[in-house]
Amino acid sequence: MRIVDLRSDTVTKPTPEMRAAMAAAVVGDDVFEDDPTVKALEEKVALLFGVEASLFVASGTMGNQVSLHTHAHPGDELICDDEAHIDWYEVGAPAALSGLQMRPIPAPGGIPDPERIKAAIRPENIHHPRTGIIAVENTHNRAGGVVVPLPIMRQIVDIAHQHGVACHLDGARIWNAHAATGVALSEWVKGFDSVSVCLSKGLGAPVGSLILGTREFITRARRTRKMFGGGMRQVGILAAAGIWAIDHQLPKMGDDHRRARRIAEAVHGLPGVSLLSDPPPTNIVVIDLDPARHDPSKVLSKLNDRGIWLVGFGATRIRAVTHRDVNDEDIELATKALREVLS
Repeated sequence: MRIVDLRSDTVTKPTPEMRAAMAAAVVGDDVFEDDPTVKALEEKVALLFGVEASLFVASGTMGNQVSLHTHAHPGDELICDDEAHIDWYEVGAPAALSGLQMRPIPAPGGIPDPERIKAAIRPENIHHPRTGIIAVENTHNRAGGVVVPLPIMRQIVDIAHQHGVACHLDGARIWNAHAATGVALSEWVKGFDSVSVCLSKGLGAPVGSLILGTREFITRARRTRKMFGGGMRQVGILAAAGIWAIDHQLPKMGDDHRRARRIAEAVHGLPGVSLLSDPPPTNIVVIDLDPARHDPSKVLSKLNDRGIWLVGFGATRIRAVTHRDVNDEDIELATKALREVLS
């Protein structure tokens, strides 16, 4: 049976060309800062985003948590939205690793309200935790890959800095925002004190993320990375995959968005089916099922029997994510199965 894996854009396998680049990579010891391929990746990404420096880390969660810890003072409060990856999917790491208290703020549709964030910043008071960090996620996973508009990003950065608060961008899928809008990567990260960007989602590399910031911040983040066990040695073999992915996959990312829209079109209007975003803005399709008509677990099981893999995404939702390893023929198989099961 042919499998169409739409569980996440993290499931991609290295292509033969990517494997060849990995095998040919010149390596050194990255803890001693002498792995030339890691240095090449870090310099390439810093240039792409128009920042002073970047730091290779093992994962998006590590990128977020190293950044937060580097900014943090234990007891500080972290403001984020109540559907943020940092809040939902990072195992309570801000509290466990950095002593940060979470303050999730509602952000309907994944779009934070700058005025709501401003109102959540604590006034100076001996009884209150200090607001230390504001985090924004773009694109937003749980909101269905929505792109937070650039003017809102700029307003949040300005509010943070007016109050002396650090501002972090969880930009795991910021590449998708760039592909969807044509706005330069450097514009999306402008003003943020730290940024985490992922190589192993839409870009299709097997491992890795990068932290972006000033040289001074990255020097401090390197120390935090070591503290968290993230000091890696001959890791140029992984950095080479990231370089290949940026060069070859970033220009094609719009194909993932087109295929996500095809899935949405196929289920649009089916009985008991609605879409969180219609059309999906990037590569994530969140399908909301009326529990009176559809049991999500049974829907997933029936799709699985047909070789179509999606995931549950809450009590009434299932999610499909398009990526480099899914082609147009796969999408036709998936849409046919979805129509059969949901009809």
